[in-house]
Amino acid sequence: MSIVDLVIEERAASIGNFMVGRLLPFRQKRTIGPFSFIDHMGPIAVKDHDNLDVDPHPHIGLSTLTYLFEGEIMHRDSLGSVERITPGAVNWMTAGKGVVHSERMPDDIRDNAPDSILHGLQIWIALPKELQEMEPSFVHIEASALPTWKEDGVKYKLIAGEALGRKSPVPVYSPLYYIEIKTNERKKINIGSGLFGEAAMYILEGAVYSEGHTYEPKHILIANDSTLCEFELEANSTVYIFGGTPLPEERYILWNFVSDDIERLEQAKEDWIAQNHDAFPLIPGDDQSYVPFPEGMKSFKNKTKK
Repeated sequence: MSIVDLVIEERAASIGNFMVGRLLPFRQKRTIGPFSFIDHMGPIAVKDHDNLDVDPHPHIGLSTLTYLFEGEIMHRDSLGSVERITPGAVNWMTAGKGVVHSERMPDDIRDNAPDSILHGLQIWIALPKELQEMEPSFVHIEASALPTWKEDGVKYKLIAGEALGRKSPVPVYSPLYYIEIKTNERKKINIGSGLFGEAAMYILEGAVYSEGHTYEPKHILIANDSTLCEFELEANSTVYIFGGTPLPEERYILWNFVSDDIERLEQAKEDWIAQNHDAFPLIPGDDQSYVPFPEGMKSFKNKTKK
């Protein structure tokens, strides 16, 4: 990526029943555009884990974007949504004032396909200040509905947002983009003129060459000027470009909650601990368990915003 400003390496993190690779936030870079959180899940073999389920857990102030490379997940939420996500499709859930969801391995895969692999990205995108308390919603977009095209032998897919003269049907709430780029041959890529705001690239497979440096998988490269986004891809590479216009207010994260208001984060924490179902309704058909608020997690109490 031309003029790479920062390189972030994937770090191991636990989300309860299994480990993921945490990419964002990072101590030197908390957000990229409105993107505030990215986890790399897997690849995980079903047979190697007793439980790949994530029990009901809450969110506020953000939209979640689930995108799978391999495997399937059954999504359920407190809105009553039940959706099986498959590779290349998008689950887009907007938490707003509060939502609860679970992510579980479909029973038929758990029982009949132990050699299946789960692999994908979980992304949080912070909502604009005026929409942080909006009503929650859920949208599923099939893979076939996403803009895909080929230029000079390179395959592009616009997963979310608007860029490169295309627009995704995913209903985003601020100017952003999330782009998949794949190539079977070594190719030079120059897409800076079609980007804006802050931009970063996640390397899933292959390698990226930029300004005499080689960058390999499980790294995010952050550009200090998205309009100068130019790099070279090794053959059989897959990368993801994401970014957009930064939100004007700083965002804070407390567990699964995102807000510009630390008092709102504390209220969400207390509501979840108390199992206040007015703030965080139960999930129909999946209400027998939940993820407790982590003991010992840092609080924003007695702190003030910058």
